[in-house]
Amino acid sequence: MAGKPLADLIAARVSRRTVFKGLGALAAASALPSCANGASSSLTFKSVAQKLSPDDALADGYERAILIRWGDAVLDDAARFDPEAQTGDAQARQFGYNNDFVAYLPLPRGSANSERGLLWVNHEYTSNERMFAAAGETLDPPVRVAVCKAAHGGSLIEIELRDGRWNVMADSPYARRVTADTEIDISGPAAGHTRLMTGGDPTGRRARGTIGNCAGGRTPWGTVLTAEEGSFNYFSGNLPVDSRELENAKRMRVRDSYGWGVADPRFDLAREPNEMNRFNWIVEIDPYEPGTSPVKRTALGRFVHEAATVVVAPDGRAVVYMGDDGPNEYIYRFVSRDRVDADDPKAKWGLLDEGTLYVARFDETELEWIPLVQGADLLIDVNGFVSQADVLIETRAAADLVKATPMDRPEDIEASPITGRVYVVLTDNLGREEPNVANPRANNLYGHILELVPPAGSDGKPDHAADRFAWNVFLLAGDEASGATAHPQSEAKLGMPDNCAFDPKGRLWIATDKSIRGQNATGWPDGLYACDTDGPERALLKMLYAAPIGAEVCGPEFTPDGTTLFLAVQHPGEGSTFDEPSTRWPDFEDSMPPRPSVIAIRRRDGGPVGG
Repeated sequence: MAGKPLADLIAARVSRRTVFKGLGALAAASALPSCANGASSSLTFKSVAQKLSPDDALADGYERAILIRWGDAVLDDAARFDPEAQTGDAQARQFGYNNDFVAYLPLPRGSANSERGLLWVNHEYTSNERMFAAAGETLDPPVRVAVCKAAHGGSLIEIELRDGRWNVMADSPYARRVTADTEIDISGPAAGHTRLMTGGDPTGRRARGTIGNCAGGRTPWGTVLTAEEGSFNYFSGNLPVDSRELENAKRMRVRDSYGWGVADPRFDLAREPNEMNRFNWIVEIDPYEPGTSPVKRTALGRFVHEAATVVVAPDGRAVVYMGDDGPNEYIYRFVSRDRVDADDPKAKWGLLDEGTLYVARFDETELEWIPLVQGADLLIDVNGFVSQADVLIETRAAADLVKATPMDRPEDIEASPITGRVYVVLTDNLGREEPNVANPRANNLYGHILELVPPAGSDGKPDHAADRFAWNVFLLAGDEASGATAHPQSEAKLGMPDNCAFDPKGRLWIATDKSIRGQNATGWPDGLYACDTDGPERALLKMLYAAPIGAEVCGPEFTPDGTTLFLAVQHPGEGSTFDEPSTRWPDFEDSMPPRPSVIAIRRRDGGPVGG
């Protein structure tokens, strides 16, 4: 950046009409579309009003149905939900709390069926103040912790479209709950390492549970990747002073937010100092094979995982894009050693155990992917990286050493099915004091979205495994006062983008997470937005759905034909309590607290969502 003021660089990077001027091979792939054709937005709906309300709202011409709510049956022997008499055993058979990532998997496997399929849903975390009367004080800590552990992980249900409405199949052989106590295999370079061994698992190869599951992805071979994000929040107890694990815990910001250690010794670091190293991984689940164990894939690194989006490079290798959802953390990519064979899914069950993990470093013109390989750069014995397992267990520290670019909370990362360009959602960063070229605002309240452009491979298709990409700032979120750069004719203001997805036509859909503080500060509800990524109306935002007060929306997911959009509505009523909720969405019954739910959105005429 020598010789150019940072303000000039920012102006260049956020221009909607910028043509990238990267190195020769990048230039053709990275040119932004021309505005000359005068086309209007491809999205035909008119935005819903942006106002806070106890109820949700949807654009005209659309309808939404509640598909499944916290406490609804997942397994056929589940008890009827009673919020006043919860138990861990009951919750382990019911739909969990705070639903996040959603993955639709057509039935049968390998088909494009848009009327029958499996739905995997993450359960990220629990909220005692809205789950239990008087913040759970009426329950003994072991009972409360048992309920909360069972409300974590994920749910798998079978669903079918009948007469325009989705139904959960009550007796499905695929139905499954994964919780904080489910047995899970550990694979890849860190499996069996001494730093993963505990009293309960002296082999270091068999974990119990998955927690903090936020975003994720689907693989070309029909499995689900669920990302352990907030797992650092669950550990109490003190580690030895000056120990390596103490420094490791500090870098991961390990803390006790839920008090599980009083009921489960696994979460007391004084008794099990290595247990924390068995979380914050990517977990792979085969939804089509109910008897298979989930697997923690350690080759993909250990950090505060948000996304796990899989694309295939021109040479057939799998590429997984991942974000580390923390202020001033990093963007990662994993490239498999072997090639994808979508025709033989079982043969590629271990594909993500061998490959190379990279971290992103941005400069004025390019993004460079830096390999995180033991023995390279500073990732050597003298710095504590004796093996590749150490690099993977302490991925954040490894990325620090290679001078990756600190980002503004990288959350979801998705690739366009039409152009192959990759979009990185950066939610906010109130801790940023100095801008950098990829994060151009200090004290970034509203967040922004980057557009990464892989170069063309020998076949002309985007090469996601290439070492260098071009890049651009797709938009800066916020209002005019904050320097927002969305299209000036946008119908809604965007704040704190979180998850994103593409529909079959290649439009970008953006879900937001402002928290109740952000909602009150802006007066905007969280919701779901959409925009084109090409043409003169590129980044012209429209808002399809507004969530109830306190709620964020997560995990937008389309059926293959684009006629149904599934959406997770998380923590409705945030900032209020079970006894005095700000909303009782979606039931609006005095006997029910607010309940996180998955909804199905469809056009009333049955056409594709968005038009």
